[in-house]
Amino acid sequence: MPNMPAPSIPNLLSLRGRSRGGSRGRGRSHRQGGGDSHSSAPSHDSTIQGTDTDAAVSRMSAVDLGYLQDPFAQHFVQNPVSGAIRRLPIINRGTYTRTTGLDNLISSFLSTTATRERQIISLGAGTDTRPFKLFSQPDLANIIYHEIDFPEVASKKLRLVNAIPQLRNILPNPTAENSSWGSPNLPNGCQYWCHGIDLRDLLKDDVKPLDGIRTDVPTVLISECCLCYLEVPQARGVIDYFTKIIPNLAIVIYEPIYPNDSFGQQMVSNLAARRICMPTLEAYLNPVSQEERLRKAGFTFTRSVTIRDVWQKWVADEERERVNSLEGLDEVEEWNLLADHYVVVWALKGDGFEQWLEQWQGVS
Repeated sequence: MPNMPAPSIPNLLSLRGRSRGGSRGRGRSHRQGGGDSHSSAPSHDSTIQGTDTDAAVSRMSAVDLGYLQDPFAQHFVQNPVSGAIRRLPIINRGTYTRTTGLDNLISSFLSTTATRERQIISLGAGTDTRPFKLFSQPDLANIIYHEIDFPEVASKKLRLVNAIPQLRNILPNPTAENSSWGSPNLPNGCQYWCHGIDLRDLLKDDVKPLDGIRTDVPTVLISECCLCYLEVPQARGVIDYFTKIIPNLAIVIYEPIYPNDSFGQQMVSNLAARRICMPTLEAYLNPVSQEERLRKAGFTFTRSVTIRDVWQKWVADEERERVNSLEGLDEVEEWNLLADHYVVVWALKGDGFEQWLEQWQGVS
């Protein structure tokens, strides 16, 4: 592989998901001297929330160049001038591939449960546009969608919905209580809830049930680069919280892996330069250990795939040709390395996933 100067290696966060609700900062506060987990959390939480801007800009770059179709992305980037938002080709491809992988899993869950109520819970949703895209489809019905993020992030999303007609048309008449809000009476039996809560608070003994959470319908829990910011016991605790209250549960996790090879060490170094750590990255080093964590959490079916495999196996040949034609990608070897260092792992337990399981049983 040609030598690549360290500063030009794409930052780990350039491919990551959005701002993650409550998951951030646990690691640093414990690593920096122990004590109360919230003692140094605010500064680290703010740093992680700031990466939401990176993710929103990366998504807008991919949309602007034709990688993705997302009419709502523009509303989550301030003053979206084309030249200012353009990312490197390797980042645009990563954004496209990550989004495609998760969309495939979620879309197949929705299509195979179309005759019944079903639920999606997105951890650390930030500026995610997925609910707007879903609820703008008139043929979708009976979807209960929850997003969880820091109170200030949830409040900001509400302000955007109230201020932008295109968003307000999708989620009309939102009702708010403290920092949480929702539109629980959408057409076709759909509901939307946005919970302004630190995920760490779910681990408290006196935590109150989240409004609108259904425990009797098939549910997919999404952690798109979210749980990785928690200390390992806390990440495990958040998963356990949902496995205990929802018997029929699936989970989809997107996280970096392989921190100990040369490329992984550079990615971790890039994070450290921004005062960010990912404790679970040190515990779940590869796809095998990622699947094992979910089996230990009680999931009976587990699968995983790297982002490189999503690009090579999940994206059709014609679609890959279309994406390749959008802009030149000279760093093919670097792309393969980068894509090998991210994994999508999914698992399920309980009933209501029979057709979904049938679709994905042999997929890798």
